[in-house]
Amino acid sequence: MKAIIVCTSVSHGNTRRIADVMGQALEAPVVAPEEIDTAELSGYDLVGFGSGIFTGNFHPWLLQFVRSLPNGEQKRQRQRAFVFATSGLPEVRFRPFTRPLVRLLDQKGFTTADTFSCRAFDTWLPFKLVGGINRARPNATDLDAARTFAEGLRARLGAVS
Repeated sequence: MKAIIVCTSVSHGNTRRIADVMGQALEAPVVAPEEIDTAELSGYDLVGFGSGIFTGNFHPWLLQFVRSLPNGEQKRQRQRAFVFATSGLPEVRFRPFTRPLVRLLDQKGFTTADTFSCRAFDTWLPFKLVGGINRARPNATDLDAARTFAEGLRARLGAVS
């Protein structure tokens, strides 16, 4: 299974740390949206998309990249994807922050295999006023969870390729 991870990590490197661990488990390069042409993604069996969460949304750079992908199932033949995020606050069931990106990827012809999120150091206002929250995150437990998540994807989807 050939995989790649498209990651936007701008604040504290939290998301990149998670992406790097996933990339090792999937034997996948980790690239920023500006480092890859959208047409290149068709050469991969699995594409990960991730960023930090800002006011309940993925980073605008990542969203713009996904919006720039061509529409349609036929071009991608339902290519597989996964979505991941780091956030100061937990994802809530009644408004999961991963859902809009999963829906957008569906419109672009991807089938989202799974999602992953973990807590991370956050200094966005109002948290900046108190020095931030989750200063020690992602921690070893979070990194292990990200590795386990990626290994699970590889085990489930690698057999499908």
